[in-house]
Amino acid sequence: MKLKYCQIAAASILSISLIFSAIGNSQAGSLAGSKGDVRFPPTVGAGECNDGYKAYIAASGHSAYATTFYSRVVDLYIICGTKLNAASQKAAEEMAMRNCQAGLTRWKLKTASGGCAISASK
Repeated sequence: MKLKYCQIAAASILSISLIFSAIGNSQAGSLAGSKGDVRFPPTVGAGECNDGYKAYIAASGHSAYATTFYSRVVDLYIICGTKLNAASQKAAEEMAMRNCQAGLTRWKLKTASGGCAISASK
């Protein structure tokens, strides 16, 4: 008689754990196609920054997009940096900022806005 109750209890525990695991997997979906946390609208223009922003949107993991602020009156260029599919959102933001700042250093540019900032991250 006791064995019958143990089997019923084991079956109900197993079914509950399967239900919760299915709910957890559906909530932890891919980030692909998501714009994430947009801090300011990115100015992507044409070329590499446009391609980088499209890759950021398509990335399925934690990613970030950093860019310079754009002023049509003062700045005639846009520098950007991305990090796709990083271990965490914070790590992606740090690497995207480094990539953007490296572009400013490489091209020896000064911006009126003061440099790079994270435009969007997820």
